[in-house]
Formats: sequence, C-alpha cells, structure tokens
Amino acid sequence: LGYLREEISGMYLKNFGDKRHTDSYMAATKQVREQGSWTGEMEFVRKDRTIFNAYVSATLLKNENDNPASCLGVIRDITNQKKLEAQLRQSQKMKAIGTLAGGIAHDFNNILFPIIGYTEMTIEELSENSSARKNLYEVLKAAQRAENLARQILTFSRQSENEVKPLDVRPIIKEVLKLLKASLPSTIEIREIIDKKCGAISADPTQIHQIVMNLCTNAYHAMRENGGLLGVTLTEVDLGPEDLPTEPNIIPDTYLKLTVSDTGHGMNPVVMERIFDPFFTTKDLGNGTGLGLSVTHGIIKSYGGYINVYSEPGKGTAFNVYLPRIGLNAEAPKLESVKPLPKGKERILLVDDEEQIADMEKQMLECLGYHVTARTSSIEALELFRMKPDRFDLVITDQTMPNMTGGELAVNFIKIRPDIPIILCTGFSEVISEEKALAMGIREYIMKPIIYNKLATAIRRALEPEF
Repeated sequence: LGYLREEISGMYLKNFGDKRHTDSYMAATKQVREQGSWTGEMEFVRKDRTIFNAYVSATLLKNENDNPASCLGVIRDITNQKKLEAQLRQSQKMKAIGTLAGGIAHDFNNILFPIIGYTEMTIEELSENSSARKNLYEVLKAAQRAENLARQILTFSRQSENEVKPLDVRPIIKEVLKLLKASLPSTIEIREIIDKKCGAISADPTQIHQIVMNLCTNAYHAMRENGGLLGVTLTEVDLGPEDLPTEPNIIPDTYLKLTVSDTGHGMNPVVMERIFDPFFTTKDLGNGTGLGLSVTHGIIKSYGGYINVYSEPGKGTAFNVYLPRIGLNAEAPKLESVKPLPKGKERILLVDDEEQIADMEKQMLECLGYHVTARTSSIEALELFRMKPDRFDLVITDQTMPNMTGGELAVNFIKIRPDIPIILCTGFSEVISEEKALAMGIREYIMKPIIYNKLATAIRRALEPEF
C-alpha cells in the first residue's frame, strides 16, 4: 500500500479503498463482524493514489471471552492476473469474431466475383473510346475497392495471403507522413523521430503502410476539432521476460517499436476495452467503418508482435506497436515485367455450386480459349469424372460446397487419376490452407474473387509446372 507502519496505524479499510466502492467495503466489514469471515476481490488505492486489484481473505479473531478482538486479513495483489484474464477473454472474442468475419468475407467475395468477372469481359468487347467502357471502368474501380475491404476482413481473420519479406519500414513511415502533411490542417503539427539504425522486419509492405496510416488517421480524428501534436517515433528495443508480464505468447527478443501519439480528447477505460473490436467506432456516421484498429491488430498479431495503448480523457492517446526485428538486410522490391495474358485449348472441368459464378467463370475460361464443362454439384462432377477421367486436362473447383467440399472432391479425383492437375478456389476456409492443399496434390490455390490474369496464370502453372 506504500505506507509506513506508523502511518497506517489507526486507519480504516475504507481509507485504502476507491470512493466508488465505499458501500462494498462497508458491506465486507459488516459481514466479517456478523458472520466471522469474508473473501472476495477489491480495488485498493496506494498512498501514491495508484489503484491495484486484490484478492482479500478476512477472518474475525475472538478473545478468551468469545468476543470480537481483531481481524486477520490477507491481501494478495492480482493486478497481473486480472490483465491476463482480460487478455484471454479478448483473445477468445477476437477468435470468434474472426471466424464470423471470415464467413462474411466468403459470401462477400462470391458476390464480387461475378461483378468483377462480367465487367472485365464486357470491357474487352467495347471500343476504346466508348462511353460505356469508361462507365464500366468506374464500376470495376468500385468493385476493386470492395475487394480491398474483403481483404481487410480476411486480414482480421488471418486468412489472407501476404507478400512477406525482409522490409525496412522507415521509407514507408516517411511516405505515409508525406501524404498526411499534404492533407492535414495547419492546426495539427507532425513530429517524427525515426532512428536511422533500426533494422528490418519480416512483413508485407502494403500491410505496414496500412498500420501506419490507420493509426495516424485515428490520431488526426482525435485532434480534428482543436488541433494538436501528432507524434511518430520508431526505435529498437530489447524486450525481456520482465517486460512482457501480460504478453505470454510474445518471445523475448529485439523489436522495432513504433509509437503513434496524439494530444487529442483521449479515451475512457470503457472505450479502450473495445477499440480492437471490428465495426466498433466512436466516429460520427460516415467518418469510419470501425475496421481500422481491428485490422491493425490482426496484422500485428500475425507477425508475432503486439500492440498496446495508453490513454486518458483529455490527455491524448499513444499506440505502441512492437514488431520482431530480423537479422537480414531489407531488399528493395523487384518490379515484374507485364506479360501477355496466357491462353490455351485444354479441356477443363469446372465445379462451383453457385450457378451465376459457374456461368461467369465458364465464359472467362472460354474467352481464354479453353473447352469447359461446368457442374454446380460436386456429386455430379465426381460421377462425370469417374465415367471418363481422360476427358479432362484440368479441374477447377470451389472449396465451400454442399455434400462434398472442394478439398474432398480433389482427393477423390486424385484417387481416380493421380496425375490430374487441380486448382482449388476459395473465398475463406478454416478447413484447408494453401500449404495443406498443395500437400494433398492440388496444383494451385486461388483466393476469390478471381480476376482474369490471376486465373489465366494459375491455369498455365497447373498444366505446365515449368511455366
């Protein structure tokens, strides 16, 4: 409690309690006096006014005449235990919401698939100067923005594919700040402190850009009305076990610490408990989706790092992001040359239970020159293949289907004909990952929504491993 022995003499239990819980302290004291004991949790206030959680066991002691004489109390500080319990609850909640978000993304991708596919095919049929072609380009842009939103949801649920590589994050931070400086009002000052000696991390550059932009945008919104200081710092820190009492899954090592702070309105404890929940936002309608921090949280966790936040109402907020440093030097990304769309004349069995998607994908494949047989039932597709296994050069199947999943269907195809190339398409799946699919003998694993060049290239790779 922080008091000397002589200071604490003569004080009451309520003197160490938070005023919000005075009635609870009095009730506990009364129970000890009347029933002889009390156990439970309490919040205590130290001499320096800091608060800690405690588990209390109190027992009434009587004298030789059986009259109350004193009380023996054992107080155990359980602050770290409470933090770990809260972290576990948050982890379980995030996992459940992640599964839900992944399912939503799957349905969302199935809706986007025909929008993007039919739009791309129609654009190719229109003349360059056609007003309809220009209008369809705008449709395609909107659909691609929606696709990006689906990717954010999948990132949150940890189902997205990322280009992870050794990365120097300093240029990315500077790029984000350059963009912000051009758009922020003059009432907000940006102050950056970036250590030039910081090493590399293993990450996707687009996702790191997303993290910095999300945190900086939130900082701006907190200071939009009254202005203030937006601080961005990047340093290297060595974290030992003693620095991670509430992060048992984080490995002690050297980390890059990114701090984004603001001098805005701050947050109360109730808001802070929910800031990483998807679709939770304190912003006005139209100013945010509530996905930014949940996506940021998912990205950081997937890299083996963690994020924490410190905030007080009226005193601003600071987000600290810790990402594990690697010993490799970061490499500049290599630009790939644009190649003509690969085509072919092979025979393809296409399986997707969504009739609209099957029809659209069939048209896409026929535009690429292939001969396509489409089925919307996995059972019918298997029977057709069993009757004439040499009739097809390639199978393209959706993963999530009734009666039999794409993975199960692929296993049956391979049993009938071990050399058949198979491409598995999915918008979301907790059952089968890319690594598991490849280990089963599936040649290619594609995330929906599928676009022309992605599909065309995957087909040639499946048919020609050296492609």
